[in-house]
Amino acid sequence: MSTEFDLEALLATRGAERYDLHTRHLNPQLPRMLHTIGFDKVYERAEGAHFWDAEGNDYLDMLAGFGVMGLGRHHPVVRKALHDVLDLNLADLTRFDCQPLPGLLAERLLAHSPHLDRVFFGNSGTEAVETALKFARFATGRPRVLYCDHAFHGLTTGSLSVNGENGFRDGFAPLLPDTPVPLGDLDALARELKKGDVAALIVEPIQGKGVHESPTGYLRAAQELLHRHKALLIADEVQTGLGRTGDFYAYQHEDGVEPDLVCVAKALSGGYVPVSATLGKDWIFKKVYSSMDRVLVHSASFGSNAQAMAAGLAVLSVMEDEQIVARARTTGELLKSRLAALIGTYELLADVRGRGLMIGIEFGRPDSLKLRGRWTMLQAARKGLFAQMVVVPLLQRHRILTQVSGDHLEVIKLIPPLVIDEADVERFVDAFTAVMDDAHSGGGLMWDFGRTLIKQAVAGR
Repeated sequence: MSTEFDLEALLATRGAERYDLHTRHLNPQLPRMLHTIGFDKVYERAEGAHFWDAEGNDYLDMLAGFGVMGLGRHHPVVRKALHDVLDLNLADLTRFDCQPLPGLLAERLLAHSPHLDRVFFGNSGTEAVETALKFARFATGRPRVLYCDHAFHGLTTGSLSVNGENGFRDGFAPLLPDTPVPLGDLDALARELKKGDVAALIVEPIQGKGVHESPTGYLRAAQELLHRHKALLIADEVQTGLGRTGDFYAYQHEDGVEPDLVCVAKALSGGYVPVSATLGKDWIFKKVYSSMDRVLVHSASFGSNAQAMAAGLAVLSVMEDEQIVARARTTGELLKSRLAALIGTYELLADVRGRGLMIGIEFGRPDSLKLRGRWTMLQAARKGLFAQMVVVPLLQRHRILTQVSGDHLEVIKLIPPLVIDEADVERFVDAFTAVMDDAHSGGGLMWDFGRTLIKQAVAGR
């Protein structure tokens, strides 16, 4: 007879060791990085778009766990669905039956993209991309996949092959046959398609790295080019999908765009359970699964598990009942407009862009001599340090969690839970304004911290 496992007691006795445990047993650079920039906080609980530490201090989450917490943390409807599915004692993952939950979730997902017909369920965004790459190559009989410069599609070997950042790719070759093309460059796309070996173009309608939106008309024109050359369009909606940009999918901002394959993950389970979905056209799925001998030619051990499917169904229900997509659009427009209004006030603030609640704040070279000298010093040490200088006081002084949008980028990306409200918007804008005031005053704490970052950057070379 096994002894009772008491999770609460375990956390009570060992929880204080969290950073030491990571240092000894997991990625040692994570706690080192968090200590360096002062992000080594101890969060005790979370709800919606907020965290609380042991002292009861409230933190605003503008990161949403890299986008997985679309409904915020611990939404009661999703939480109840998970309790319910566990209490049902379902015969889950027998592998040789057809449970109802995957079919029901597929039906609900496909209702938002009626030109698509079938779904494969996996466990993560990178797995959704891997599925799309495999299906596109098999369906077309061609080896090469095109992707856009600066794209991010995941970090497993296949998805890494269509990753536009060398920092992630270095040392992991050889990868799949691939070719980058600039986002929005139809001529470059046409040149590659003429070679006759392209299976597909995979594209984020809004790139996560830097928050760059595809130019108006590009997706539709790219789709036409691809289909003319018997290649496929894959839309990576892992971060942009499920309402993030103010439509259910970001590709829907452009009329006439109907991708052949769509990748979904992150927010689909409300942040509780790993889950992904690759949606596609009927003929593609039927080509991959062409006979009973090929019934398991592509599968996932934990794919379609009951917890993930129940969470997904609950998330879609909440999105409909609480009008989450419209809410993200309205709140996002408010946040973006409030931030864009500051551009003329602060010379270090270069641009505010994005859609819905996916917003990029870019910093650039100032005009005044004093600030220009300090900016140049930071850029010489490592590009992206000023954005980090903004992120740190937002957390340290204002208890707001944000992120730099990518390595060597002077861009902060805001991807908060889609349930933030007007008060949260005002809190962020007030805090950001205070940080910008400090940066432009020429004094104090931000630039002192900048010197610390420069030392770290130089030492890390």
